[in-house]
Amino acid sequence: MCSQSTMVIFNNTTSSSPNFLLTAFPGLEIAHVWISIPVCCLYIIALLGNSMILFVIIVERSLHKPMYYFLSMLSTVDLCLTISTLPTVLGVLWFHAREISLKACLIQMFFVHGFSFLESSVLVAMAFDRFMAICNPLKYAIVFTDMIILVIGLVICLRQVIFIFPMVLALKNVSFHSGKELSHPFCYHPDMIKYTYSNPWISNFLGMFLQLYLTGTDLLFILFSYILILRTVLSIVAPKKQQKALSTCVCHICAVTVFYVPMISLSFTHRLLSSTPRVVCSILANVYLLLPPVLNPIIYSLKTKTIRRAMLRLLQFKGSGGPSVRGRRGRWD
Repeated sequence: MCSQSTMVIFNNTTSSSPNFLLTAFPGLEIAHVWISIPVCCLYIIALLGNSMILFVIIVERSLHKPMYYFLSMLSTVDLCLTISTLPTVLGVLWFHAREISLKACLIQMFFVHGFSFLESSVLVAMAFDRFMAICNPLKYAIVFTDMIILVIGLVICLRQVIFIFPMVLALKNVSFHSGKELSHPFCYHPDMIKYTYSNPWISNFLGMFLQLYLTGTDLLFILFSYILILRTVLSIVAPKKQQKALSTCVCHICAVTVFYVPMISLSFTHRLLSSTPRVVCSILANVYLLLPPVLNPIIYSLKTKTIRRAMLRLLQFKGSGGPSVRGRRGRWD
């Protein structure tokens, strides 16, 4: 049973409204306090790292370029995704606050899936940025104007709302079994849909179709972009120029890998491998949530000299005036 403090936190749980029980690491409840230490460290790294990336891009005028605008979008999405799960994850680990109402669960599910699909779309925009920078460098500045980047950002956000919001509204009218235990410390559509009174197959199929349509088309576009990039790079005669062109894509390839691999693994584990141990699902869920927000700022700050130098200078001079940091158009220095 949940404690009285849990009922205060999720006070919209009533007898007429079904509720769920969140789970962090099944079978390791006694060690939750100790497990919370590395989890909190990862959350802190994600929050501070992405906040620093955003702050540096806003403050440094030399970073007001298309590639850094897209990076700021990625950091913003990672920040929002981290914040959307932080209360329930730490609530379960610290206070054993497991109970959550259906309404609160649907709201969290909307943000978790919405920001996840949003990150996928941002990665597509970044792939298009790399494609233009390498394959059509003369048109790069013409295509990626400030207005075009703003339009891309608005379209990306609108796309998520159009597809995710109707799904959440449909689930609001679905009847769920009350008191069922979820596999994660946050609300995840394939995990919730198992506990409906109606046949979950239709909702599960629609959820999988939506994920395949959004992330599947995004991933195909990214792969197609890199096929064209690779073809262009191979046509370059000088080996040093080939290496330099490919090196500008390393950060984005890493970001794509750390995002899509855990997401696809978790989704297929839930939908197709029902016999998977709950501990494995829990670990995959935490990797899916924390790996991209933690690693993305580390990858970009270590690999991108411009970002790294700007960070060091801001830390050294505490944001005071100094010589501007130089950057190159269309390149991750």
